[in-house]
Amino acid sequence: MQEIKVWPHLTIVALACALLAGGGVALWMKHERTAEAAALPNAARIERVEGQVALNNSLVEPETEWRAVQPNTPISLGDRIYTRDNSRTSLAFTGRNFATLDPNTSLDVLALQDRRTQLALRDGSAIFDVGYLNPGDLFEVGTPYGAVDFEQPGLYQVGLDDNGGAIVSVLSGLAQVVGLGGNGRIGKGEMLSLLGQTAAQVVLSRLQPDDAGYFVDDYYRQRYPQRYDGRYVNYDAYLSDPYYYDPYRQYQGYQYASNSIPGLYDLDYYGDWVNLDNYGYSWRPRVDDGWAPYQYGSWTNDYPYGPTWVSSEPWGYAPYHYGRWVNAGNQWFWVPDGVNTQPTYSPALVAFVPMESGMIGWVPLAPADAYAPRYYDTNWQPHYVYGSPVIDRQMVNWDVPGAVTIIPLQEFGNVIDYKSLRKMDKRMYANSRPIYDPLTVGPLRNAFLNSAWGRGKIDLPPGIAKKLYARQVVSSAIPVSVLSHKDLKKVLHVESVPDKARGQQLKIRDERQDFKGRAVRVDDSNRGRDAKQDMKRLERDQFEQNRKQEENLQRFRVNQARQQQQAQKAVERQQQENLRRNNESRGALLRQAEKVQRKNSRQDFGPPPRQIVQPVTRAPQATQKAERHEFKQQARPQQQQQQPQQKVERKQERPQQAANAGGGKGKGKGRP
Repeated sequence: MQEIKVWPHLTIVALACALLAGGGVALWMKHERTAEAAALPNAARIERVEGQVALNNSLVEPETEWRAVQPNTPISLGDRIYTRDNSRTSLAFTGRNFATLDPNTSLDVLALQDRRTQLALRDGSAIFDVGYLNPGDLFEVGTPYGAVDFEQPGLYQVGLDDNGGAIVSVLSGLAQVVGLGGNGRIGKGEMLSLLGQTAAQVVLSRLQPDDAGYFVDDYYRQRYPQRYDGRYVNYDAYLSDPYYYDPYRQYQGYQYASNSIPGLYDLDYYGDWVNLDNYGYSWRPRVDDGWAPYQYGSWTNDYPYGPTWVSSEPWGYAPYHYGRWVNAGNQWFWVPDGVNTQPTYSPALVAFVPMESGMIGWVPLAPADAYAPRYYDTNWQPHYVYGSPVIDRQMVNWDVPGAVTIIPLQEFGNVIDYKSLRKMDKRMYANSRPIYDPLTVGPLRNAFLNSAWGRGKIDLPPGIAKKLYARQVVSSAIPVSVLSHKDLKKVLHVESVPDKARGQQLKIRDERQDFKGRAVRVDDSNRGRDAKQDMKRLERDQFEQNRKQEENLQRFRVNQARQQQQAQKAVERQQQENLRRNNESRGALLRQAEKVQRKNSRQDFGPPPRQIVQPVTRAPQATQKAERHEFKQQARPQQQQQQPQQKVERKQERPQQAANAGGGKGKGKGRP
């Protein structure tokens, strides 16, 4: 039998397959979310603060303790927000779902998970901008008179009036109201009023176009102050294209990161997306020299996540709670997770560096560094989602100049500014071992739990605080969480809708009118359709809407790619033209330099020597005449002696010349 040798070729192939499989498993493990991780609450972002806005967590804080908030503050389960007089604030639940609170408004977070957002409006009014919903997602606002479920993407206003009722306006989209007396739906351009504690009286009316245009224009003017052009002051213009300002269509960052990340749309305005080697498209902030991540803001202790970084930078939310940081070419880049992943919120992606002499430091994590997600119970004891943390001392950013921030422990609750940080010698922390959880170290734990965190206390009037704490709201589903052993229904003051009311239709008094004042007939039989058929229709509508949005997005991306290619070609042509001009300028400079060099070389040798001619000294004119006369007198005797002799010689020559001429017949002067 002939022996066939297959080694080492097949072995190499097998090893390559094993490595690829291992890499795939590693990537899958990186983005896999366990049941416990999926049950953890997400965090929303406080985007803007106008005036005085207060915050209280009803799960761990007394009803009388309220703190002032600042932009980029995270909010999560149990957090309660209240806007004072002449104050407003805007929130981002994801990268496409937002809310704006009017003055004297109270909004609580009942649940905040991947597919479930439940809020409680206990006072005031707010606008909810729902840009995206997956089929089966729940986005609900509970009120004392009923729960409002947003069944389609759209723009909604929910408010409580002074007459003891709730008003729901659907500027676009479709909403369902579930109350103790039954349920009913509201279409775009309609307004539903719930009167009385049990919502026994329900009035359906039509929104006036002028009022609707005012609400839409005011919202978008406040929401996108740098881009909004006033087009939605006409309500019909809004209805014809309600998604014109959808950030998913307007901003480049949504191509490279998940749209579930709050604050993603800020990055285009404050930085640039760059295709970074080994990392893909990453975001580079436009910052000063010497800047580093996690050096401009403050630390706070936020339940249930513990030590949390609150950035003072206007863009400082997404890059500090998602993704990682890497330094390349002395520049910092934020590397997000992929577009098709479900990123997990983190309070701060850093490793802490405990030091001696009352100092504390931290360093940003890079993509290759490990991280241990965790949450805390009400006693501030950590619970790790994926097991105990394992940290490597040799972290990627450990040796990057300026990456490790070090401050005195007593300044830990103050606002930190990178411009005022002192430069520290690396030898100060060379022997320190980084940790993930600062609450496991005694001095750090005391600093976190006992510090005021730079967020000043606000004293609400006792009547308002008690009203907000005790006022009960209606919800279609009781919120649940793995974080707390407490009864959330009791702690959050939530009342669930009874099963009997879910199957009943609200008795609606229809007062809708068209623009000419004529009553609009309503077929009441449509309101009694089977709920399953209604849900199927909604799912089909949602699927069709998502499909159209994806098609529009694909066309947008193709056009953007084409524009980028054209822009790149224009840049290349401009670079070639600049290179040609630079070469011409360089040649002219070289010729000028050679000319100057030749001139300088002649100056170095010096000019040719000049011949100095001594002038002849001349005698005066009278003296010259006397000398000439004397010279003539001396020469005259000699000339007289020479003249007779010359005459004799000429006489002797004449006969001789005649004899030489012979007997010539011609006449001549020398003939005798």
